[in-house]
Amino acid sequence: MNPKRAIKKVAVIGAGIAGLSCARELQSFGMLVDVFEKSRGPSGRMSTRRMQDWSADHGAQYFTARDPRFIKEVQRWRQAGIADIWTPKLKVYESNVWCDSSSQETRYVGTPNMNSPGKYLTEDLSVKYERTITGLESRDGQWAIHCSESGVVATLYDCVVFAIPAPQASALLKNLDARASSISDSAQMKACWTMMAHLPNQLATDFDAAFINQEIINWICQNGSKPMRQGTMWTINGSPAWSQENVELSKEDAQDQMMECLTRLGFNCQDAEISMHRWRYASGSLENSIDFLSLPDIRLGLCGDWLNGGRVEGAWLSGLGLAVDIHQSTKQYL
Repeated sequence: MNPKRAIKKVAVIGAGIAGLSCARELQSFGMLVDVFEKSRGPSGRMSTRRMQDWSADHGAQYFTARDPRFIKEVQRWRQAGIADIWTPKLKVYESNVWCDSSSQETRYVGTPNMNSPGKYLTEDLSVKYERTITGLESRDGQWAIHCSESGVVATLYDCVVFAIPAPQASALLKNLDARASSISDSAQMKACWTMMAHLPNQLATDFDAAFINQEIINWICQNGSKPMRQGTMWTINGSPAWSQENVELSKEDAQDQMMECLTRLGFNCQDAEISMHRWRYASGSLENSIDFLSLPDIRLGLCGDWLNGGRVEGAWLSGLGLAVDIHQSTKQYL
């Protein structure tokens, strides 16, 4: 790679919040950006499962904003009508006791769905969906990208950004760069079993959501309590430790264990209608956050929540920071 070559074309692998944040900022600097996403839509784990008769947020349940830059971005989302404040009645369950949560955190959700901010961020971006990147190779100082669905991508790129979970990045980086591979290998990612449940015989509860401690379930939420939602679907998350230990369970077995726990918590699961989802890489981050990784000598970069604390805000800031660094590293040659 020639680090003195101006960066004009960038490929971003992953259309989650980090990848979209990075892509938009790079494009604002005048670069041509293509985003490649293996799924059918954007937003990564900020997602909503939609069926014929119901919908439920089955990825990130909410997000917070503490950094002034992200606070400003969230205000922009609210003005656009694609995010709003969620003020749930929260409880905590621990040692067989329910109590009110003392948390004063301001929580936000996408509106009308959790993937609404991601869709908003794709506006004016070139996003290629259902494109699974399987490898990269250097060609005359640029990167050629291999895609399982369509072979080698025709365009050559001056820089490639990996905005995907650490294990997926590791698989692509292992023969490209030892520095990046070492960092992605060190991230401790954990799975999450998520259950979406309609409980027709459950009586009304005196809370909208609850943190569950010392059980195989660690979160339960009435989806209809969020702004612009309807219906009575519950979203129930398995704890990171239990989910990771049981990541290879069948959906039926995972469902049975979570239903047993839900029943112990006092829920009426009779005649329940259930949909299960396994997030193989749902949570986890580096032991010491580095925000992002930029390798200007070979024109590669990594961004994502796992590099920056593991939250939606961390993902957005990671992508933003990497884009600024890429721009700074190349603008002297423009």
